[in-house]
Amino acid sequence: MQFFVLIIIGAAAGLIATRLMKIEADLVTTIAVGVLGALIGGLILRALITMASWLSGFVGAVLGAMLLIWLWRSYGPKR
Repeated sequence: MQFFVLIIIGAAAGLIATRLMKIEADLVTTIAVGVLGALIGGLILRALITMASWLSGFVGAVLGAMLLIWLWRSYGPKR
């Protein structure tokens, strides 16, 4: 069942991609382009999401450290 869904989604994605890129291709090539493009695009998207989550964690850590420094300066022991 998943194989047929992959073929249908690949055909749709390949059809859209070949039309947007103005390439005339037969059905097998269109499906192959769609399926391979989905695999490559999925890997790239997962990598970008992973990097974005690392980056958001880093930004959150910096903001948290800045908040802690501000609290320390405002309410910590006075010199």
